Amino acid sequence: MTEIDFEKLNGLVPAIIQDAITHKVLMLGFMNKEAYEKTLESKKVTFWSRTCNCLWTKGETSGNYLNVVSIKNDCDNDTLLIMVHPQGPTCHKGTDTCWGEDNNANPLLFLTELQDFIEKRHEEMPEGSYTTSLFKDGLNRMAQKVGEEALEAVIEATNGEDSRLIYESADMFYHLIVLLTSKGLRIEDIAKELQVRHDPNWHKHD
Repeated sequence: MTEIDFEKLNGLVPAIIQDAITHKVLMLGFMNKEAYEKTLESKKVTFWSRTCNCLWTKGETSGNYLNVVSIKNDCDNDTLLIMVHPQGPTCHKGTDTCWGEDNNANPLLFLTELQDFIEKRHEEMPEGSYTTSLFKDGLNRMAQKVGEEALEAVIEATNGEDSRLIYESADMFYHLIVLLTSKGLRIEDIAKELQVRHDPNWHKHD
């Protein structure tokens, strides 16, 4: 990435924060060089607060962090576009964007929120959590659980009711996301693979 020009606005650059999944603009903040470097290091968006003249990591009080996916600067090298996975609402008023918009109308988006939650469990490993117990049991046990839940879904698909198929499929998805998290992968990686396969020029690997 080309070096950012922090001089045009007296050491600051605007940072546009955009949801990496929905592509909705979540908020606008400002960064100085120190805030930018901390964002790169922590992978959590950090701004320079013009109110208190201090660094401010979004979510440090509320827990609603903005987890960085990518950072780009514009053609003039004086504005940043930061793609993120938000952990919860972005606005302090409780809405998903600072323009009062909800970001999660599509239920599919909950899968990314669920993985954010599972990743937090993986980092903190709280006692008494079922998710924690899966991580402690190890990769083989997690893979086994995915297989067991997939079999349950197949059984319900062939012999059960739709409501039971949905229930067992939810169990399967949950355990699959736990497995992906343990491997350092995201559910978005699966979506990207399916997107590639949707291309008419795609050919299955040998």
